[in-house]
Amino acid sequence: MIRTTRMLITALMVTGFAAGLHSQSAGPPVSPSNRPTIVLVHGAFADGSSWQKVIPILQRDGYTVIAVQNPLTSLAADVETTKRVVDAQTGPVVLVGHSYGGAVITAASAGSSNVKSLVYIAAFAPEVGEAIGAFGDKYPAPLGAALRPDKAGFLYVDSAQFHTVFAADLPVAETRVMAATQKPISGNVFGASVDQAAWKTIPSWYLVSQDDKAINPDLERFYAKRINARTTEIKASHVAFLSHPGDVARLIERAAGAP
Repeated sequence: MIRTTRMLITALMVTGFAAGLHSQSAGPPVSPSNRPTIVLVHGAFADGSSWQKVIPILQRDGYTVIAVQNPLTSLAADVETTKRVVDAQTGPVVLVGHSYGGAVITAASAGSSNVKSLVYIAAFAPEVGEAIGAFGDKYPAPLGAALRPDKAGFLYVDSAQFHTVFAADLPVAETRVMAATQKPISGNVFGASVDQAAWKTIPSWYLVSQDDKAINPDLERFYAKRINARTTEIKASHVAFLSHPGDVARLIERAAGAP
C-alpha cells in the first residue's frame, strides 16, 4: 500500500512539473478544436527547414504547422506558392514571415478569409507600391555589403561574413552549415512591390531583433509602428527563430490565441 501511494505521488509530481513547463512556454490557452494552423514562411538565403527549432515547440503545444518552401525566384512566385498553402487550409491560419518572408505574407494573405493573424519576425512589412528595399539607404545594415551576385543575378551572402552579419548569436559551426546550404534569392525581388497590404485589415504581431545586422532594427521598429503591430523586442541576431526559438514560438502562440 505504501509503495502504491509513493508511486501515485511521484506520477502526480511528474505530471504537474510537465504541465508547468508547458504553461511557461505556451501562449494563451486555445481550445484544441479551435487552434489555427501555423504557416511559416522563410526569408532569403534559407528554406522551410530554417524553422526546425520552432516547429517542435508549436507541435508539442498542439498546433498543426506547415513550413512553406518558396522558390525565391520572384516575389510573385513566392506569393503564389504561399497563397496556395494558405488557401488549402480549411480553418483559421496564423501566417508567419521572417525577413523577406514578411513581404510575401503581406501580399499572400490579402483578401484571405482564412488568415486571422500575421506575425512578422525581423521582417519587411511593405506598403502598397513600395519597393521591398526602399529604405536601404535610410536604414543601412551590414548585410548589404556582404551580398554577392552570381552571373544570373541571384544573391548569396559571403560565406566569410555569414556568421557576423546574419547569425552572430549562433555557434560558428552552425553558421558554417547555414552558409554552405544557403538558398540564393533573385536580386530583382528587392525592387518588387506588393499590390495589396494585408496588415491594413489583419491583426499583426512583430518581433524586433535588437542586434540584427541584416535588417536595421530601427527599420523593424518603423515597420512595426506603421502596421500598428503588437511588438516585442529581444536581444537577438537576424535569425531569432534559431537562437531564441522559445521566444518566437510564444509570440506566435499569442497571435494564435488572440480573439
